[in-house]
This record gives sequence, C-alpha cells and structure tokens, in this order.
Amino acid sequence: MFEKSDEQLIAKALQGNKQAWVNLLKRYEKSIYNYGIRMTGKNEDALDLMQEVFISVYRNLATYRHEGSFKSWLFRIAHFRCIEFYRRKRPMEGLDDVPEIESEQIPNEQYIDSVKENKQLIQAMQRLPLAQKTVIELKFFGQFTFDEIAELTGMSANTAKSRMYGALEKLKTLMEVDYA
Repeated sequence: MFEKSDEQLIAKALQGNKQAWVNLLKRYEKSIYNYGIRMTGKNEDALDLMQEVFISVYRNLATYRHEGSFKSWLFRIAHFRCIEFYRRKRPMEGLDDVPEIESEQIPNEQYIDSVKENKQLIQAMQRLPLAQKTVIELKFFGQFTFDEIAELTGMSANTAKSRMYGALEKLKTLMEVDYA
C-alpha cells in the first residue's frame, strides 16, 4: 500500500505506537549499519554503533524539531556517536569479519571481485583521519550535499569539500599502493 512518511511514523511513535517505531527503525537500520561498518571497519562495532544511535534516537525523538529531514537528524546523531566511538576505542586493525553483501544478480566471479574491492575500500578508509572518513561516508554513501554535511558535522561546506578531495587523493594512493 502507501508508505508512511517519516513524520507520520514519528508522530505515531511518540504517541506510543510500537509498530511505527519498528517501521522507522527498519527504514534506516541498513543505512546506519552500513555507515557503521564503513566508519569502524568491524561488524561488531558497526552493530554497537547502530544500537547506540537508535537508543539515542529513541530517547530524543520528542526533541526532533522537523527543521531538516529526519535522515539528516539521524545521521547527525550517528556522526556524534561515531566520534564517541573513536574517543573510546581508537582506530581498528583488520577486517576479517566484514559481512558480504548478498546478490543474485551478479555472477559469482564478479561478485567475489566486488566483495574484495569493498573490503579493500573499507580497509583503506580505516587509514583516513576521522574527519576525512566522515565526509567520504556522508557524501558518497549517505548521498548528502556539502551543505548538509556542513550542518551535520559543524564544519563549513568548503571545509567539507576540501576534506573530501584530500581524502580521495589519500584513498587513491592507498588503493594503488596496497592493492596493485
């Protein structure tokens, strides 16, 4: 049928409708998990980060002011939880347990290559400074504009652009050196 908007689900969730809360979680859990896996590099850490984000959203849902999109507000919370994560844990080492994405449309050999490239990209991203990794994540995977990234992170749009281009240069170098 018709899919309810975020605002409708939020209103119902605030009225105590548990199904609305579950539907809101389901709508964004994959995006937040993928954000977490790319930012932390480990499945367990991504799940922990996702849990912390949704607990924060649950506790603060009544304070959401509808000034921007719910997705932007959600990723702002994810950004701050990620900063807290790095303050507690520091960058991680390997990626032995990155989950593989299921796909029936990609032939086996191509699928294996795409999983390998995905792991290599995540490993290379782990070597970027947090500010650069955040901009890359939000721009390319979250598909936010530079103005939205600026709002989410508290940096200017020009700083976000600068960090993105610097990060892309580093990623290019890391991918060429490590995986050539």
